[in-house]
Amino acid sequence: YWQANPHLHNIPIWYASKMASKALRVYQTYVNMMNLRIRSSMDVGNPFSFRYIKNLKSINVNDFDDRGPSVVFASPGMLQSGVSRKLFDRWCTDPKNGVVIAGYAVENTLAKELQSEPEEVTSLEGKKQQVLLTVETVSFSAHVDFVQNRDFITRVNPGHIVLVHGSGQEMSRLRNAMKVVFNKYPEDRRPTIAMPGNCVPVRLPFSLRKEAKVLGRLAAVASSGDSGSAGATEVKEGDEIQGVLFTHNFQTRVCAAADLPTYTQLRVGSVESVLHVPFAGAVDTLKLFLGEMFQGVTSYEDAAGNVTFGLHEDNVRVVTGVVPRQLTIKWDASPVNDMLADAAVALIMHAQSSAASIRITSKPCFHGEDDAAGGGGEPSAKKSKVEEDKSAKTTRMKMAHKLLLDQFSAVEADFDNGLFTIKCEQTREQEEVVCMASLEFAEDGGGVKINVECADEQQGALVRDCLLQLGRATAPFSLKP
Repeated sequence: YWQANPHLHNIPIWYASKMASKALRVYQTYVNMMNLRIRSSMDVGNPFSFRYIKNLKSINVNDFDDRGPSVVFASPGMLQSGVSRKLFDRWCTDPKNGVVIAGYAVENTLAKELQSEPEEVTSLEGKKQQVLLTVETVSFSAHVDFVQNRDFITRVNPGHIVLVHGSGQEMSRLRNAMKVVFNKYPEDRRPTIAMPGNCVPVRLPFSLRKEAKVLGRLAAVASSGDSGSAGATEVKEGDEIQGVLFTHNFQTRVCAAADLPTYTQLRVGSVESVLHVPFAGAVDTLKLFLGEMFQGVTSYEDAAGNVTFGLHEDNVRVVTGVVPRQLTIKWDASPVNDMLADAAVALIMHAQSSAASIRITSKPCFHGEDDAAGGGGEPSAKKSKVEEDKSAKTTRMKMAHKLLLDQFSAVEADFDNGLFTIKCEQTREQEEVVCMASLEFAEDGGGVKINVECADEQQGALVRDCLLQLGRATAPFSLKP
């Protein structure tokens, strides 16, 4: 209307409602979900972006500039409080102003009182003031009328009706009219109609529904035993059957999970979970730890050489080799399988940090010695146990030698006997202090004993601490200081 009348373009229209502002943003965003008429108007512009209607962002009525003409949509509609009541109290004494009451007005509200055209009303501050503005009432409601209410109730066919919203007079009319409608029904089909006052309890009798219709293959089992198989006995009262309980068209039914697509729109599916866990150990180590934790672990190797371990009848699968230095854990999601997968992940993470795991997995490296000898071939597999132990001790000695060289001025090493001669500089007198250190390895290769002899106790402690730190960093062999 404003757009069709240019002489109104300079008169602003405001709406003062936070709820309306939020709702309008939803309509502006999802215009494509409206009806065809609204969607077709998108060719011109967003139909919910109004040119002449703006949001009154400040709800403070005292700050509102009303020196010129304007139109304000304000809530609440019953004029009991809020912006609408404050504006009414401010404008009601001027005959140039007017108020339009849209829709139904509740009894004992100012909106209902204005429909009787009173000469004066009481303001929010308790003062009497004249009503000189014009009052108009328009029929505008988002609620249904009696005919629509009656049609809806009869189609639902409820057992009980409770009227709780509206004026007492109008609800009494609805109740009496509904009684006339339902008196035409047989007595056993007539619903009860209650119109309680505020805080008055209503007691409704209900019978619990304890029956369910069995469908599909479950019905065959229930009627003739195990699907008619030889020797099957008829299912009797008290016997247990397993199925899915669902409600369709207000009727409770039971069927097997595989029959759900037949009798409902539901589909049975499963979720496969896949998790990648870092693992640098050997397959034999993994097999040992899984076998210690889980019973009946199965294993098989595919054509690509990837080994799969099956847990709990292969419901959880641990696969090696798919991703380098990682294990792939696969399982069908379920409470039991999720718990087993979590236990497997915790076990794998523990296995990598366990001293036993490192002893099983670790293999001494002989690349330098074999290359120098020009041997080639497969030295690791063919070396005797004595040679492997000796090489492992030599490797640890070299690690200790390198660490000591980084810390002290000069270090001489006797790898065969496990001896070190360390020369340490004295900062005060600039004299060298010689310390002797030895590493004695146990026969099983698991432990090492550190001996340090030095005239300067402080320097000797430094050498000992250096070797101890190395021992802790190169676990699993235990330390015997």
